[in-house]
Amino acid sequence: MDHPLADGAHRIGPYALLGRQSTVGGGEVFAARTDEGLLVTVTVVGPELAADPGFRDRFRAAVEAARTLSGAFLVPVVDVDADAPVPWLATEFTAGLPLRQAVDRHGPLSEPALRVLADGLARALAALHAAGTVHGEVSPDSVLLTMDGPRITALGIVGATGSPAPSPTDDMFDLGSTVLFAASGGEPDTGALPVSLREVIGGCLYPEPPDRPTAEQLVEYLRRQDLPALAGSWLPPAVTADMAAAAAAVGSASAGEGGRDPFSSPPVVAAGPGVSRRKLITGLVGGAAVLGGAAAALAFSGDSSPAPDGRAGGAGSTARPASPSGVRSTSASSASPSSTDGPESIVLAGPDAAKAWSGAGKHAPTCLEASDKVVMVVTDTATSFLDAGTGKSVFPQLNTTNDFGTTSLKYPTAYADGVFYLLCDTPSQSGVLAAFDAASGKVKWATKMAEVDPGGGTHAAMYLSNYVAAAGNTVYVCGQVLQTSGSFSSKSPSTGYIRAFDAATGKGLWRVKGTDINNVLVPSSGSHLLATSAVPGKKPGRVQMIDAGRRGARGWNVSVPHAAYYFTTGWPLTCYAAGLFLFAGGNGDTLFAVDAATGSEKWHQRFDAKNGDQVQIGAPFAGLDGATVYVPVGADLVALASADGTPQWVATLDGANDMGGSNMFNASLRISGKSAQCSADTVFATDAAETLWAIDAATGRARWRYRDPGQPDVGFLWTVGGDHVFIASHLTLTAIAAHGR
Repeated sequence: MDHPLADGAHRIGPYALLGRQSTVGGGEVFAARTDEGLLVTVTVVGPELAADPGFRDRFRAAVEAARTLSGAFLVPVVDVDADAPVPWLATEFTAGLPLRQAVDRHGPLSEPALRVLADGLARALAALHAAGTVHGEVSPDSVLLTMDGPRITALGIVGATGSPAPSPTDDMFDLGSTVLFAASGGEPDTGALPVSLREVIGGCLYPEPPDRPTAEQLVEYLRRQDLPALAGSWLPPAVTADMAAAAAAVGSASAGEGGRDPFSSPPVVAAGPGVSRRKLITGLVGGAAVLGGAAAALAFSGDSSPAPDGRAGGAGSTARPASPSGVRSTSASSASPSSTDGPESIVLAGPDAAKAWSGAGKHAPTCLEASDKVVMVVTDTATSFLDAGTGKSVFPQLNTTNDFGTTSLKYPTAYADGVFYLLCDTPSQSGVLAAFDAASGKVKWATKMAEVDPGGGTHAAMYLSNYVAAAGNTVYVCGQVLQTSGSFSSKSPSTGYIRAFDAATGKGLWRVKGTDINNVLVPSSGSHLLATSAVPGKKPGRVQMIDAGRRGARGWNVSVPHAAYYFTTGWPLTCYAAGLFLFAGGNGDTLFAVDAATGSEKWHQRFDAKNGDQVQIGAPFAGLDGATVYVPVGADLVALASADGTPQWVATLDGANDMGGSNMFNASLRISGKSAQCSADTVFATDAAETLWAIDAATGRARWRYRDPGQPDVGFLWTVGGDHVFIASHLTLTAIAAHGR
């Protein structure tokens, strides 16, 4: 095969590539998975290095040496092919965060953490050097921070790159440079090193190689200092939070190729400053490949005859899939049309949007939320409220902030019944849930979120807030429970939680948690929530009702095969409309609609590509009145009647994304649950070509399109309020009317 990304290749050897993580020593590092759903890390040798006449022999020898190694701070080798057209190496997947990303985003490490880092790297190099091999490029990019300490990645690759090969003293210089980076935040100033490390790390940086300490001497030096051991987690909470989110994203995307397009969706590590979203969009497996291109035409099937093998209909089949286990079917067959009489695709094309108003602020927004009259703009310094019609300030600023803002895994704002809700920090407190009156901008109440579970056990539990939602008289905060000490593995199901608060007072009402809660859908009305379970490997997941009227008691549940395709930690990938919960089932190609209260199936709709390829459903969403459900499937957006699943129209993207591949709706790539939103008569959706489309909800034709070539690498933020959409790009906030006038 050609080099990955050269021609859109998705696999190397027996592994499906999920997302590029870094570049190390002339090789590219990918998260990958086996066909059985097990995660690995694959380092792919660059073409120039692979063409070096002596490289393969050095690579083979280095890998053989690496196979024999063991140690707490080394990532074990599990597979290799030195003779492939593109040589590659697979190592055991380890949940963690690259050191460079952690420091760039959260600043230098503390002295105790630096000591753990130096000791772990020294022990890893001691094992390497004792086996007669070297690493060759220990750096902030090849060092992974995990809950149990640092890990050195890319074993066997970099040590084979040099001619002549690097030496153990070169490894020690690189170790010193890496620890200095972690201590200083990037500036090569040895004064940033704590006193306990200044002498020995400074020694690693001596210009003459013989003067540098060996790895064993560094380990012994740290041991002899006999400083108190670090209690609890060795990393700050902000880093462990990013680590948990990244690992959960990988784990939920790893079990199948249907989840995402490998070259059109975000990677498995959380984006931070300095990480391009456009580069990250070259991430995880699925979408465009199985659709056969951007313009793959969809067919619909509601045939009630069973599949020949008795299973849910396979790729290319028009048989009705069996109802998911646990669903009580009340309909004999779907009312949807056959593939011969479905609606024709409408290729989206429209004029550039006309701006209603545009203005610049002093700080880039991190979150946006809007009503029909007010826009709430949150930055890392304050929260402001603007008139939705003019963009002018209407209320005094508040000192509530949110540094991380809206991401693929987090949505910290909500609006309901005249109140804005925000997960935020204040100068005196962090982790606050606040409610603001949309008519006055005043704080109605603020509740400190209990970040650490009391109980005093060795392994404390920290509650990470992913998103907030409001329904009726209740506000819900949903997220993950993270063990702040002890081991962490993406192969195990994550533990999620739901916390309910009184919308009038902010008083806590109830909470539930468990591995059967990965993300939660909160409908705008009613007392039934929908939770999906975290799934390791290929084990079946579960969709289940959470009864808010009974303080979070579990209700009916549905087993969903291959659930890891759909249930990414973070914003829900399910939908509610007209009393029905909707979710993907079968092989990921079938949308099921079930009664929210009972779990009884009302209808289902199967999606096939007319070229016979299997398709995978993205994150469905509903119109404001609940009469229509919109299903993104790669380059297609399908409108279905909520009552019976009858297709109304299919809108199709044309052209390429910003990386040159097939264009797709971001909602079909599951980038977040807010990649598509609705006003009363307009559907708004973004695509992988950095375009926001306004689509007539009745016809499926584009009203207008909005493009911003100068948008930040992380993409523009946007939200819908009333009949306007509000877009934040860098310091500029722009309003566009739904009808473009």
